[in-house]
Amino acid sequence: MITELALERVEFTCGHCWHQWSVDYDVQQYRDAAGNTWEYFSRDGNPIDSPYTPAGALPCPACGRHWVGRLAARRPIPAAPGPDGTPRQAVVAGHRPERHGAPLLTAADHAQPQDARASGHR
Repeated sequence: MITELALERVEFTCGHCWHQWSVDYDVQQYRDAAGNTWEYFSRDGNPIDSPYTPAGALPCPACGRHWVGRLAARRPIPAAPGPDGTPRQAVVAGHRPERHGAPLLTAADHAQPQDARASGHR
């Protein structure tokens, strides 16, 4: 059973060249039949290792070394059905057909943080 959905923005700072970048991840927390809680990370619909662990550390775009990320921001996504009175609409045949052909929003579709050293700010 899914217990929480969220979008998490993870920031990375390379400890070698000090390049900074951020990536958005979809995160699901769920409880299995044995009562254990797990986290499932995905990016652009593809399952990946947690960016908070060495296995999921990303390579620096500038020098290629791998770095573990840190949580910068998160947005919980309410799970259905929600409390009584939550707005909802029945899905019927032909409901919003344009959504099937809409371009996918990728994890890189947000503004990247600026490197303070490059802009002269400290």
